[in-house]
Amino acid sequence: MTHTVRQLGLHDLSDLRRLVNENPLRHSLVASRLDQPGDGSAVARSFLGAFEKDRLASALMMGANLVPISTTEKTRKAFADEITTSWHSCLSLVGHADEVLSLWNLLEPRWGSAREVRQSQPFLTMDERSKIEIDDRVRYSTIADVDALFPACVAMFTEEVGVSPIANGSLAYRQRVNEIVTNRRSFIRSDGDEVVFKAEVSAVGNDVAQLQGVWVNPRYRGLGLAAPAVAAVVRLVLQDIAGVVALYANSYNEPALATYRRVGFKQTDTFATVLL
Repeated sequence: MTHTVRQLGLHDLSDLRRLVNENPLRHSLVASRLDQPGDGSAVARSFLGAFEKDRLASALMMGANLVPISTTEKTRKAFADEITTSWHSCLSLVGHADEVLSLWNLLEPRWGSAREVRQSQPFLTMDERSKIEIDDRVRYSTIADVDALFPACVAMFTEEVGVSPIANGSLAYRQRVNEIVTNRRSFIRSDGDEVVFKAEVSAVGNDVAQLQGVWVNPRYRGLGLAAPAVAAVVRLVLQDIAGVVALYANSYNEPALATYRRVGFKQTDTFATVLL
């Protein structure tokens, strides 16, 4: 069956929500976009839809992250044909591993090689407090922490992504750190003016809070600090923000995965990320 691809409109949002709710954990990032306040028409325009006649069969979230939503082999081909000719400004593809890798196979011959392809990233969730002892020195970050927190965020991003977020200037990234702190989505453990541990909630949707930026200061690694600190973050998130905490990590990062398993996270899906 031939699929028609077009930008979504306000009248399509209920059908898009239906797709998202078919797998609410997997699509929590997409749900966070749908839950944004303001003009629903603007939100809708950040999605492409693949239609079977008048029925929305699959969707693609556009932006810095390109995220496939309930795509099939046929709808991925339709999306690839559309965005190859009209759009190429994302920084990454991210989402369910089979969908992301299949879509990238279609785009790579036209867009060129990726900077990195992370083919297997266990997607982990938990919906209850950790049974291990928490680090009660972990707390919400405040504006007073930003001067110390900002270099830690830069270090973590550079270590994880492979490029510095401030290579072209620091203002935008510092504003992003300020925003996360102001919205009570940033967590820190410090020793005087030194950041020992930090983490952030990057998105909240479908009552799922996605954790990112988990980082331990290199001077404090190997001391068993990570698991109690993450457990403390989980407790705060479940208490104040959402009923489920989720994150994903690279399959080769066994120390991180071991930490998350110790805290109580269980794998519920597998993601992949293509960095452009």
